[in-house]
Amino acid sequence: MYAGRTHRRRNWTAALLLAVVWAAARSGWADPKLPRLLSNNMVLQQKTQAPVWGWADPGEEVTVRFLDQTVSAKADPEGRWEVKISTPEAGGPYELTVAGKTTQITLRNILVGEVWVCAGQSNMAWTVAASLNAAQELASANYPKIRLFTVARKVSDKPLEDCEGLWQECSPQTVSGFSAVAYFFGRQLHQERGVPVGLINSSWGATPVESWTSRQALQSEPSVKPLLDQWDRMVADWPNVDPQYLRRYQHKLKNWEQSQAKPAAKKTPPPPLPDRSAASSHRPANLFNSMIAPLTRYPIRGAIWYQGESNVTRAWQYRTLFPLLIRDWRRAWGQDDFPFGFVLLAPFEYKRDVNFTDIPPTWCAELREAQLITLKTVPNVGMACLMDLDEITDIHPRNKQEVGRRLALWALGAVYGRPVVYVGPMYESMAVEGDKIRIRFTGVGGGLVSRDGQPLREFTIAGQDGQFHPATAVIEGDTVVVSSPKVPRPVAVRFAWRDAAVVNLANKEGLPAAPFRTDSWKLQTEDRLLNEEPY
Repeated sequence: MYAGRTHRRRNWTAALLLAVVWAAARSGWADPKLPRLLSNNMVLQQKTQAPVWGWADPGEEVTVRFLDQTVSAKADPEGRWEVKISTPEAGGPYELTVAGKTTQITLRNILVGEVWVCAGQSNMAWTVAASLNAAQELASANYPKIRLFTVARKVSDKPLEDCEGLWQECSPQTVSGFSAVAYFFGRQLHQERGVPVGLINSSWGATPVESWTSRQALQSEPSVKPLLDQWDRMVADWPNVDPQYLRRYQHKLKNWEQSQAKPAAKKTPPPPLPDRSAASSHRPANLFNSMIAPLTRYPIRGAIWYQGESNVTRAWQYRTLFPLLIRDWRRAWGQDDFPFGFVLLAPFEYKRDVNFTDIPPTWCAELREAQLITLKTVPNVGMACLMDLDEITDIHPRNKQEVGRRLALWALGAVYGRPVVYVGPMYESMAVEGDKIRIRFTGVGGGLVSRDGQPLREFTIAGQDGQFHPATAVIEGDTVVVSSPKVPRPVAVRFAWRDAAVVNLANKEGLPAAPFRTDSWKLQTEDRLLNEEPY
């Protein structure tokens, strides 16, 4: 009898404890939860219908108050809810409250201004602390109306609804580890326009463009199918790979990323071989799912992009992949043709890829051409050209101030309508004149110049045999006349057509000329459509 009563008492106690835990959990579910993008210190895009969204108990009513607006919504059967608020012109600080059945969340120190997503690989991830004149830049970085959000690095095989990160006011302490290109871009916009700027840094070193593109978009392009199929095979084979390999790879990658963040680093070793598991940051769509998809409800003014180095060995394919990414992001945000600025890859002696495979000295030139084709064929796209940066032994040029400034020039001129010259000379047309070829340009600004006063460099010329020879190039008005005694009957000109070309042709505003070729002869990477890096 006694043992039976004890047993029943224990069962009753356990049931009571379970009920208490269940009630506490239900109470926790009923509390509204917000994504990390919606938090203290955030910047909302001005003059938009901005979603405010989150999670609550299914059927629970959630009320949002902002300025003179009060809007409510009920959570759907999965617990998701969303309302929209009208944002005013740039200003603040403001507060926003989100109230559920039993609790209220108050977000403080909110600004309204211009929001930009800043994404790419290691040159976008490169920090202010590791850039040129870092100590001076950090000491002067007191800009409380610039707000910084860094998306934590994570991979996913499915689109996520939230990411990890924190909005912070820009200060010497918070900007130190932030993207240098993003900061210098945002600082220029803030100084020129006087409005709050929100910068969302979503970047990961050594990653290819297809990692940042949705699977849906990649599957829409037949030419990309072999790459997706190859990855699917590699992921399926991954369990057969030595399980210690992934641990070794992750350890090497962590050490490599830490070494790149050191300002004293002079030579840049290649990153370790990427893994081929389902959790690889190189796998198509993995970074879109985890580091872009969670941002796409948040209204933005535009995006800037610094990437391409990891696609140099497949430069021809970049002609498809790069515009595909832009279209994909615009679809995901639901903001047709939002401004998209990119960085034309700087001069660098690639020599070898991550597998220590020799890279011909023109493959990066082919990737730059893919970038330039995108500039000319996709609407509302802008470029910062870096072909005058003479840091050819370092894939991470330290002068990130100039990169950010040139991106900001494009934004000020093309996006915000300022009367500024924001592009350098770009090839327009050619005309054969006897033994010479005359090249015409757009983007001449105040006129063509040699920025160092020396004869123009990096021009080559060819006849029908397709053999290019170094050429003499002379500025005549807004044109350049190119010739060589070795080519008496020229048919084609190429300019800066090698990976490490540092140019001195510019306009009087100091912006360098972009590479070009006048021929349409077959390129070396046309048949390289797969990611050929082995395990």
